Amino acid sequence: MNKTVSRNGCRPAAKHDWVISRRVFLKSSAASLACLPLSCANWGASRGRHDAVRFGIVTDCHYANADAAGTRFYRESLVKLAECVELMNAEKVDFLIELGDFKDQDRPPVEQRTLSYLHAAEKVFQDFNGPTYHVLGNHDLDSISKAQFLGRVDNTNIDSGKSYYSFDVNGLHCVVLDANYKADGDNYDHGNFDWTDANISPRELRWLKKDLAAAHNPVVAFTHQLLDGTGSVYVKNAPDVRQILEASGKVLAVFQGHHHTGSYSNTAGIHYYTLKALVEGAGPENNSYAIAEVRPDGNITITGYRRAVSKQLAGSLEFRI
Repeated sequence: MNKTVSRNGCRPAAKHDWVISRRVFLKSSAASLACLPLSCANWGASRGRHDAVRFGIVTDCHYANADAAGTRFYRESLVKLAECVELMNAEKVDFLIELGDFKDQDRPPVEQRTLSYLHAAEKVFQDFNGPTYHVLGNHDLDSISKAQFLGRVDNTNIDSGKSYYSFDVNGLHCVVLDANYKADGDNYDHGNFDWTDANISPRELRWLKKDLAAAHNPVVAFTHQLLDGTGSVYVKNAPDVRQILEASGKVLAVFQGHHHTGSYSNTAGIHYYTLKALVEGAGPENNSYAIAEVRPDGNITITGYRRAVSKQLAGSLEFRI
């Protein structure tokens, strides 16, 4: 079911007056960076010149047809996700990636209803006119298995059996990690896990080291659970993962989800940007998604929309895309 999309063969964007929509969607913090991101018109002309790679990120949709619980408004996630996809189509980003906890479940869970929530979220996500990618989150494995999740989503040109993988876009190497393993090495499966026991498996660590060694380009990585600290929201063997990332000398940044309030740190020259969760808060004003632009000098501009935080990340490597 993989979607094959060439860089110049994307489906046309939906017809709408984006100038008006953009004024509504763009946060004031992002507006101050208006001169930095390429415009839709200029970007289409410069795509083949290796000037930059632009991609959309969104995380923690937690979609379910369920009543709100605390600050999580599950039913609103499809509308919020649709707004994100609409903007990404208008901005013609190179790809769109969601960073985990794509769907949620009922209390008590019912497997078939959980699968219906995944189907509904993926249907909206696939309205994006380009390559799409998913990062597995812990809630993605509530009441279903990794195989069930991966078999129902589209990671463009990636084998549907792979929960961690890599791909290249216009001179940028992208690595997607899966931290949904228990300390004993078993997969998260049908909710049979402790969400605080997140681990990168020994096999995945070996794969990561080999993948980075073979990469000839600058690298960005994507994960659900965090890598830049210790505590309940962090990968338990994060120091082992960071050691591999740092030793490669190729990693510019890691993009993370899971921690709904978002965060940022710089560890050993690698940027760790945690995007705020889409599910938090009622109404479109509480949406959250962003565009990251990686430029040839290694500098990264993150343009946040709605509640998402905009940030300039200075390049620390000598790579040229």
